Order: sequence, then structure tokens, then C-alpha cells
Amino acid sequence: MAVQGETGQTKPEAKHVLRGKVAYLSGLAAEEQVAAEYQTRGYILAHTRWRGSCGEVDLIFADGDGFVFVEVKKSRSFDRAAERLGRAQIARLCSAAEDYLAQHDRSLMTDLRFDVALVNTQGAIRIIENAFGHF
Repeated sequence: MAVQGETGQTKPEAKHVLRGKVAYLSGLAAEEQVAAEYQTRGYILAHTRWRGSCGEVDLIFADGDGFVFVEVKKSRSFDRAAERLGRAQIARLCSAAEDYLAQHDRSLMTDLRFDVALVNTQGAIRIIENAFGHF
């Protein structure tokens, strides 16, 4: 809900809060779309927005005895979404995955992969499997 000043105009800080809330909800919707896509492919959703001591993983799917860690990026276009994933975030995701495996009594020898799911404003999804080999 926007906060209006005496002139009836929306205050700048209220616009910022509203924009942040819209972005948050848009991100949640993108994650739900991506989760549904993986589930139609036969993957079992293990966790959403799993948070460990090293960071957060958007989606984690069970794949047989292994796991697929998925980072979801939403933007106007697939290219812009892909640009939003930097090396520091990749490192945090890898550390979070190690933390996840340790907390679930799994070794680093567990089969796993890192995917990036790109979502554009039309809601189209492009999944890049083993994405970190592409960065």
C-alpha cells in the first residue's frame, strides 16, 4: 500500500518499499513456476529457499541419490536475468550446497549439479543445467 503525503503524491520512500515488495513477490512467483517445471520433469522438491550458514539456495530437488541446486533469476529478458548472477554469488551457492550436504549427513561425493533457471517478464523459463560450467 502506498503512503501519500499532503499533496496526494506517493512519498519516495513508500515507492521504494512498494517496488521492493513487488520484486519480492515476483521472485516468489518465478520460483514457484520453476519448481512446477522441475516437478513436471520428475524431480522431487526437497526445499525452497533453504538457508544455511553460508547463504540461501532458491530451490533444491532430489534427483535419485543426488541433488539439483537451482538459482532462479528473473528479469525483463533472459540475458538480463543471466547477468544478475556473479562470481561471488556462485561461490556462496557452492558453499551453501556444501553446508546443505553436511547438515544432511551427505558427503561431498554426493551427485549434485547447479542449475540456473532464468525467467523473463512473460513468464517463460530457460533452464541452464550444470550452469556453473558456463560462467
